[in-house]
Amino acid sequence: MSKYLLEVGCEELPYKFIPSAIQQLKNGFENFLNTNKVSYEDIKVYATPRRLAVIVSGLEKEGRDEEKIVKGPIKRAAYDENGNLTRAGEGFCRKNGINPDDLYVEDDYVFAKIVIKGKSVDVLLKENVPSIVMKLQGSHFMRWSDNEEKFSRPIRWIVSILDREEVKIKIIDKESSNVSRGHRFAQQNVYINNPDDYVEIMRNCCVIVDQEERKQRIIDKAKEEAAKLGAEPYYTDNLLEEVTFITEFPVPAVCEFNPDYLRLPEELVVTVMAVHQRYFALYKDGKLINKFITMTNYLGDEFENIKAGNVRVIKARLDDAVFFFNEDTKKPLADYLEDIKGITFQKGMGSMYDKAQRLVKLSKLMTGGSESVERTALLAKADLATKLVFEFTELQGFIGADYARVSNEPENVAEGIKEHYFPLNAEGEIAKTYEGQIVGIADKTDNICAVFAEGKKPTGSSDPLGVRRAALGIIRTILANNLKIDLTELINATLLLLPVSAEGKNFVDKVKNVTGSCANRVSGKVAEEIYEFFIQRLIIFLSDKYNKNVLEACASNKNPLSDLTDYIKRAEVISKLNCPALLESANRVLRILKEDSKKPVNKDLFKEPSESMLLKQIETVDENADYQTYLNKLEEINPSVEKFFNDVLVMDKDENVKENRLALLTLLKSKYTHLADFSRL
Repeated sequence: MSKYLLEVGCEELPYKFIPSAIQQLKNGFENFLNTNKVSYEDIKVYATPRRLAVIVSGLEKEGRDEEKIVKGPIKRAAYDENGNLTRAGEGFCRKNGINPDDLYVEDDYVFAKIVIKGKSVDVLLKENVPSIVMKLQGSHFMRWSDNEEKFSRPIRWIVSILDREEVKIKIIDKESSNVSRGHRFAQQNVYINNPDDYVEIMRNCCVIVDQEERKQRIIDKAKEEAAKLGAEPYYTDNLLEEVTFITEFPVPAVCEFNPDYLRLPEELVVTVMAVHQRYFALYKDGKLINKFITMTNYLGDEFENIKAGNVRVIKARLDDAVFFFNEDTKKPLADYLEDIKGITFQKGMGSMYDKAQRLVKLSKLMTGGSESVERTALLAKADLATKLVFEFTELQGFIGADYARVSNEPENVAEGIKEHYFPLNAEGEIAKTYEGQIVGIADKTDNICAVFAEGKKPTGSSDPLGVRRAALGIIRTILANNLKIDLTELINATLLLLPVSAEGKNFVDKVKNVTGSCANRVSGKVAEEIYEFFIQRLIIFLSDKYNKNVLEACASNKNPLSDLTDYIKRAEVISKLNCPALLESANRVLRILKEDSKKPVNKDLFKEPSESMLLKQIETVDENADYQTYLNKLEEINPSVEKFFNDVLVMDKDENVKENRLALLTLLKSKYTHLADFSRL
């Protein structure tokens, strides 16, 4: 078995490109090896800001031979009347390197089995590796020197080694060798003679090529430095990934800033450090302190200039924040409502002020009236007009909450303003306050309906305003807090509140256009698309816990959006169903009833005792019972259903008897569909 190493050394790569490049390289090598029938054990892709490296282990020396059936000309064109090959037949043999004796006829055409000899793996690598690298995609690719080809950043060296032998390749204007480069502050010419030694050799040159090892070092070093101060570092996955891909050998440096800046909102200070400067904020006893850790890509002992430079940068950013904060808080948060009239929510959907008014109405619809909820809804978007949010957009909601406190708004209103954006991602924290939950649902529903109403529903490659995440956030919030909210009613109300085009030649035409557009939204395609969108997100969200057939069965008989908690209760019960006889009976009823009978059951038309017995049993099924009891009852009456089918021919010759039996089955069907659509199980 062989091992191959490819290292492409570059000038510093954009950190956002690197994770994508890792996956693209892995996929590219997998496809190349599989296509050429070359067996391998593993493909590892390593990346730092200055290099992309691939190690393929367990490589076969050459690709496997491939047998292939090739189709030739029709028989009468390949052979003459004497059975000899024609020029066409000879050409087919010559083209494919086939002995004429190996030809055979099938379905009046000439065929032959050929063997395509597998190529040596070093030849395949020479032929394919450059194209794999050049197929990498990303934003802002560039040209350099006189080259026409583009890459993310200029390529400065290439290492290409199979076992202990070089595999000479050329990518753009660089030819490969066995010479790599270490860290910028360490040894530069590093000789790689064996792929097995690559990771360790580079580590000795202060380059940790394994991104997972590098990430863990960042965590360990940050915690180690924080522990010296009795503190804990704060970091997110995004911060970790960014620092991982901007360093080759991360070394921590602890910096300190003026404690007066801690008077600013905590989220603001942390965001400036983590998002804008890639610093690790420090917490001691649960409180933010005036120190932070920066991960340098420096080797040496002279950190004073590095620390001073980072302190100057953070001071400038926090000074800006202090200025904006002081300017913004000269007036109460409510006074910014007038300013958001000039901020467009979405083209054709009015301003953020219009949206705020809709949130108030939608929140009132869900609660029946709550002063604190409606106040939260009114002020939820007010901070968008502040200077601080304009500068730090990701802090919308957080700044609004702090400004609400400065303005002496109630604490639950302030928290609701912050939490109405929750959850911030698929796994994010859900709003804890009732105000945050209700206004958040109203806001996300408004976003979704606006997108669909404008015909911009999400596709595989686009998700306007993050509506998939918004729908998931609504579902999670309702289920986690057992809220009784009819999403169908909420969606319809939202669609009616959205602005519509008022074009027309005169006033009457304008009124007709507006009225027609509103009606079409609720009764037509748009509303149905939104219902289906929500139901699909609901099923996807729950599919880890319940079988998809169960979820679809419980969504098919009743609209789950009218009561999500009821839907979950039914799914839980149906997922435990283990009674094939009940399923068979239910599906038999559904197969017989092409459409439900509109007539009531007439006992006087019963001919068999099993008919009256079944009716009595159906009447014992109480739809007010909990779902587990209800299902148990359906199982209990099932013998009567089976006896009915054994004793009775539903499609009786007497039309009245037939219709009466169909009415009885319709009544029975209603008992099944109260729980689920059994035809989907």
